[in-house]
Amino acid sequence: MDQENKKVSRRDFLKQVLKASAAGVVTLGTGLFFWNRNPVPHKTPPLTIQRFDVPETAGLMAVARDANVSTLVRRAIDGVGGISRFIEKGDKVLLKVNCAFARPAWMGATTSPEVVGEVIRLCYQAGASSVRVTDFPINDPDSCFTKSGLKKAIKDAGGEIILPTPADFRRVQVSQGVIGVWETLHTPLGWCDKLIGIPTAKTHNLCGASLSMKNWYGFIGGSRSRFHQDIHHVVAELGAFITPTLVILDATRLLVRNGPTGGSAGDVTPGNTVVASTDQVAVDSFGTELLGLNIDTVEYIRIAEQNGLGQSDYKSLVGYREVSA
Repeated sequence: MDQENKKVSRRDFLKQVLKASAAGVVTLGTGLFFWNRNPVPHKTPPLTIQRFDVPETAGLMAVARDANVSTLVRRAIDGVGGISRFIEKGDKVLLKVNCAFARPAWMGATTSPEVVGEVIRLCYQAGASSVRVTDFPINDPDSCFTKSGLKKAIKDAGGEIILPTPADFRRVQVSQGVIGVWETLHTPLGWCDKLIGIPTAKTHNLCGASLSMKNWYGFIGGSRSRFHQDIHHVVAELGAFITPTLVILDATRLLVRNGPTGGSAGDVTPGNTVVASTDQVAVDSFGTELLGLNIDTVEYIRIAEQNGLGQSDYKSLVGYREVSA
């Protein structure tokens, strides 16, 4: 009898080991998704992404300065025709913020919670049925949205956060160039009717500046660090890949040194500016100047302009305005 019990105990022990091993594999797989940036590949043919722009709104740009944040956001958007020009009743609106790092907002590495909250409220005032916010951060997504203050601001304004999972990625034809077909955060892009980019204004150690076109980097998954060696062409390709409804540049504070992560209060200066535009090249040109950089050093702006994506001489836009805040 004792021998039989020993056999049963050994059998149960082995079962428990196998179960624990299986659970460990699942946990490890989930961890690798976020730390190694390799979403599960899909065997289906690559998908495409629709355009999200509004007809007859090309070349609009308004700059609002020197006021409280909510006023800056409203004046900038009013300067390009008001939120109702872009958002209609029943629209499902996706906001793409910069939330790549688990840092408090004052460090300048992430989009201002106040700016995002105000945009959400304006979208609902225009009749949006739902407003969701997303990014695919470098660090743990929930930690990034929490520590940056964005999680609370989004919830308080009635928005919803989409934290990416492996199931949200699909193979997409991003470009015919460097990126090609790539794993892309497809679920939120496939869900929305309108897309608004809300980048922060900061320097970047690889490409000079991280602004509106660089913000779309948060839509691609996989081992995206491999794109760093040709970062300027990659950013320009992302600018061609995503055609947003509107871009709202959060330049309320500027990360002028040690971007894109920052690290101290000394890296950040007041910007007191918000820009609304339908021209990503114009926004990035303006933002580069605001950061005190020579536009010639931010090569992706030149490449994007040569590819017909917009106009770097933003003041010559027919729809350019500096509005009083």
